[in-house]
Amino acid sequence: MLGKSGKACVVTLVDRKSRYLLIGKAAKRTSEAVTDTLSDLMKLWPGRSLTITPDRGKEFAKVQCLTDKFGTPFYFPDPHSPWQRGTNENTNGLLREYLPKGTDLDSITDRRIQAYAEQMNNRPRKCLGWKTPYEIFFNVVLHLI
Repeated sequence: MLGKSGKACVVTLVDRKSRYLLIGKAAKRTSEAVTDTLSDLMKLWPGRSLTITPDRGKEFAKVQCLTDKFGTPFYFPDPHSPWQRGTNENTNGLLREYLPKGTDLDSITDRRIQAYAEQMNNRPRKCLGWKTPYEIFFNVVLHLI
């Protein structure tokens, strides 16, 4: 997701089954910065087999090194086919409730971005039988009062 200035961007990884979200902020929309941010996020999911479907932006030009490092394949969708990454597109739409278009991401702290991820991961979803992504991803049941 891009911000107002086009400098900083938010990188999102979403588990398709649980809708669990990891977010990282890249200071620039360059392939180096985005690849570094993706690497940091992927370290948070050790031992999980996953595939990643990024959009077709040039900021994802260097992801082959992540495939080499983590063994995670990247699949690029066909041009003009956002439905091929539907879970991520939907999640980014929900994230826009916290970071509307035109928001200056340069001024948003990493701590605040992580708070948004926590809120979204603890938000019950109809598609999950009103469980939260956190509950599904970590296979736990939360008893909310």
